[in-house]
Amino acid sequence: MNQPLLVTKRNGKKENINFKKINKILTLASKKLKNISISQIESNSKIQFYNNIKTVKIHEIIIKCSADLISKKTPNYQYLAARLSIFYLRKEAYGQFQPPTLYQHIKNMVKLKKYDAHLLHSYSKQEYDHMDSFINHNRDMNFSYAAVKQLEGKYLIKNRITGKIYESAQFLYILIAACLFSKYPKSNRMKYVKNFYNAISTFKISLPTPIMSGVRTPTRQFSSCVLIECADSLNSINATSSAIIKYISQRAGIGINVGQIRAIGSAIRNGENFHTGCIPFFKHFQTAVKSCSQGGIRGGSATLFYPIWHLEVESLIVLKNNRGIEENRVRHVDYGIQINELMYSRMLSQEYITLFSPSDVPKLYKYFFSNQKKFKKLYIKYENDKNIRKKKVKAIDLFTLIMQERTSTGRIYIQNVDHCNSHSAFNPNIAPIKQSNLCLEITLPTSPIHDIYDQKAEIALCTLSAFNLGAIKHLEELKELSDLIVRALDAVIDYQKYPIFAAEKGAKKRRSLGIGVINFAYYLAKNNVRYSDGSANNLTHKTFEYIQYYLLLASCNLAKEKGPCDWFNQTNYYQGILPIDTYKKHIDSICHEPLHLDWKKIKNKIKKYGLRNSTLSAIMPSETSSQISNATNGIEPPRSCITIKASKDGMLKQVIPEYEKLKSKYEFLWDIPNNIGYLRLVGIMQKFIDQSISTNTNYDPKKFPNNKIPMKILLQDLLISYQLGLKTLYYQNTRDSFKDHNKYQNFNDNDDFHCSGGSCIL
Repeated sequence: MNQPLLVTKRNGKKENINFKKINKILTLASKKLKNISISQIESNSKIQFYNNIKTVKIHEIIIKCSADLISKKTPNYQYLAARLSIFYLRKEAYGQFQPPTLYQHIKNMVKLKKYDAHLLHSYSKQEYDHMDSFINHNRDMNFSYAAVKQLEGKYLIKNRITGKIYESAQFLYILIAACLFSKYPKSNRMKYVKNFYNAISTFKISLPTPIMSGVRTPTRQFSSCVLIECADSLNSINATSSAIIKYISQRAGIGINVGQIRAIGSAIRNGENFHTGCIPFFKHFQTAVKSCSQGGIRGGSATLFYPIWHLEVESLIVLKNNRGIEENRVRHVDYGIQINELMYSRMLSQEYITLFSPSDVPKLYKYFFSNQKKFKKLYIKYENDKNIRKKKVKAIDLFTLIMQERTSTGRIYIQNVDHCNSHSAFNPNIAPIKQSNLCLEITLPTSPIHDIYDQKAEIALCTLSAFNLGAIKHLEELKELSDLIVRALDAVIDYQKYPIFAAEKGAKKRRSLGIGVINFAYYLAKNNVRYSDGSANNLTHKTFEYIQYYLLLASCNLAKEKGPCDWFNQTNYYQGILPIDTYKKHIDSICHEPLHLDWKKIKNKIKKYGLRNSTLSAIMPSETSSQISNATNGIEPPRSCITIKASKDGMLKQVIPEYEKLKSKYEFLWDIPNNIGYLRLVGIMQKFIDQSISTNTNYDPKKFPNNKIPMKILLQDLLISYQLGLKTLYYQNTRDSFKDHNKYQNFNDNDDFHCSGGSCIL
């Protein structure tokens, strides 16, 4: 009974279990961490040991026992479990704790075909030795446990069949920097490599999944968002499907504009046949989207966009819900409904909306985006034309159906197409915005693809990143960080490859970037302001003014150095029109903060040198990268002090930043009385952001009579969003008391909170 347990080492050798060694590892991992009980971990671990246990299993047990102790009272166990995981990963990758030299590591990885061979040609051994001198592997110890598991699952190079890990985080960061600045002159590129490495490895800048998992590998597709416009023809539908498959297989989230597809019963070839309508083709796109799993990194996902006045709209709105049979449902994609002021006014005046097949009303679809006055005039003309097939529905009934399905599924999104074009980076007469992307933060011009080799089509791509507001001590830091982030993302455009010419053309001619923020809730808590009461309005205004100003300055400086983007003349910036000139003036009634920076100076500079990038800002969902940075999710209020993500490794718990110090300052999602304060903050952000914002609405049925959300409240929030100038609305979250339990914010590994399948999560 008292016989010592034997342990089986990695090399197969057996020896007595060494509890002193386990204690030494725990002591090392807990260095400078408060409120850690090594004895408790040892006690909880020992009861799980057995004879001939493998050392790998012992390590897994002590990691799990440490992670199980993570709580709001003892948040530092998330760092202890992370450090133990880092020890494990390094042993797995290198056979020892100490990483090899960078140059030797690259040689090994190129030989294994895990890294792009250009790495050995772009830099000399001496340059890699220089990089080695400033790589700080101790920064691995700053990750939380959930962050390490995300790194292991999605970002670190691994064999996804065997699970074998090949690198650790600091090599990931340094090689992203090295790849993106490899074309810079040798005289100054090492400065940029070092500064960018420091910014991303200290979490001041967050990078998207395609860049984190792809840059340094032979796969070169790093755009997070792809926008594809489909025309009303079989050739275009098939080309769209082919484009979807090419990009889904390379980690991108897809937005598909399907609004031109004619309605069921429409004439084909002058009445020789009649059209089957939208649903069969939506199913076709769904199949294409789900055809590739992207190697387990993320699931294929897409959002389909169509106008509210489409003749089939009543059938299309319900495609997502669980009622009905498979033949009349398309449940595994999401939907964006496009609305403008005329449609809202019809609802407010209790009038009717007339539905048409786009094929029956020439130019109506075109003017829906490019010219609201012409749209209204033509729309009324077609309403009065007795020869055109149409259907009239009460506007309030149609909006009610939309909001019912938005509430039921959470995934019926809203795009205000007039705001997307009136408050745009682009001249709507030349380059109108006709759709958004998977997660409703990207607004870029597109044109229909008619063939996979189409030379005239434009598929829009956007490369994402974000500032970590919680890691920035003062707003002036944004100047240098903006220069780094714009240079790095601009380099991505030339560094990556393009499977479709239409995408390459759009990417290289427009050079669009979408830079947002993470850790906004922590930023508010640190500054002792809140979402709901207006106290954060002025801080938000000033912060996003600085963000957009310094992004524009960085892009203008880069244009001075390398030239503006080829299609700069299609932007409003070219005409001297900035977002601060076109925002909804209703914002001035809720925020009186003045402008702090010299906008006249930047306007003159842009007129002189142009911009390297046609867009610069967008606020995206960021659940994954927020976890990597141990930050709160994007601009969202946390649901609780602890986030739990279900994964194959069990329940991953993460405590919000500085909970012990700031617990009374945080405002949690379900404690916020309504959406108005949050929506106003988004409206203030949108004043400066040149693309859009993934904006969520949230409802707790318990706050309403009979536990039912009144339709009046849903419509009121929709109208407030429009009044504030919001371009898009993303998720509608309804509190589920069975899942929430008032304790934890829950995520499922197969369905990330802020992006279906995680496909465009930053």
